[in-house]
Amino acid sequence: MKRLRTVSIILIVLFVLTACSQNPGTNDNNNSQNPGKPAEAPKEAPAAAAGGDQDNGSGSNENNTIYPVTVTDSFNREISVEEEPKKVISLSPAITEIVFALGQGDKLIGRTDFCDYPQEALEVKSVGGGPMDPNIEKVVELEPDIVFASAHFQEEVLNKLEESNVKVVILYGENSFDGAYEIIEKVGYILNAQKAASKIVDSMKETVADVLQRVEGLDKPSVYYVAGFGEWGDYTAGRDTFIGQLIEMAGAKNAADDVEGWSYSLEKLIEKNPDYLICSKLDNHKEQLKTANGYKDLDAIINDRVLEIDKNMLERQGPRLAEGLKEIAKYIHPEAFE
Repeated sequence: MKRLRTVSIILIVLFVLTACSQNPGTNDNNNSQNPGKPAEAPKEAPAAAAGGDQDNGSGSNENNTIYPVTVTDSFNREISVEEEPKKVISLSPAITEIVFALGQGDKLIGRTDFCDYPQEALEVKSVGGGPMDPNIEKVVELEPDIVFASAHFQEEVLNKLEESNVKVVILYGENSFDGAYEIIEKVGYILNAQKAASKIVDSMKETVADVLQRVEGLDKPSVYYVAGFGEWGDYTAGRDTFIGQLIEMAGAKNAADDVEGWSYSLEKLIEKNPDYLICSKLDNHKEQLKTANGYKDLDAIINDRVLEIDKNMLERQGPRLAEGLKEIAKYIHPEAFE
């Protein structure tokens, strides 16, 4: 039970922090420092990569980034990137996935303990902790050209890194596919991998469009996402969460669309008795739910209508989001994908 409690709390914290992300739009936030004026005025990032800056045609030559460039990050700070980064540290599991998906994994010299995908990421040296509390000394010792962080990053850590002349870029967007696209494009722009970023985004958009077309007009069974359960409470994805939106996009009705946020009532869940449950494969929730109070008597459990999924495909603003959507849709509407 102690293990279950720990897992639940970790899930809750991650979900709440992710839900707090705001779409920076024209004021895209990313933290970094500007250590000195470059030899020439930096070029402005294209609109797609800069989070709303006007594209004046500079800073990019078709698929190549022309340095120096400036990027406005998610803390609404202008960051100068004087040359193509060769040594990169990622303090965000989502950005670690993006770096590898862009074909830039060889540049990654540091990661957090939570950066566990793809498998190759585990071969990269860990700077300890998580997105909120990396080992600052280890980061500084590696002498990175740039450090990527996300919404979980603490300003205190940022200030300490900047005092050590470490350039940091904080990237996060609204909890939506557009937010994920923006992050992928911006990381690609900074790392001179714009062509790869465009391919990833285009592929994701195609997958999303295909799923929406296949489930259009189909019946919408009710689906409940199990974010946490046990003695410390029951948690799911309310109507204002991105995972709640994903359930709707997949051709289903979010059983928890009557609440906002993540806290839910076990009594309400039992009363609604949803058609399907979605739970974490990584945490072995499916087996635990079979004996959990209230859950074990749900029709979805009795009839084995429980989708186990890698929760990181839904939680992280990265390249796997579209596949996570497709996996949900295929489970709920297998006939639409035959």
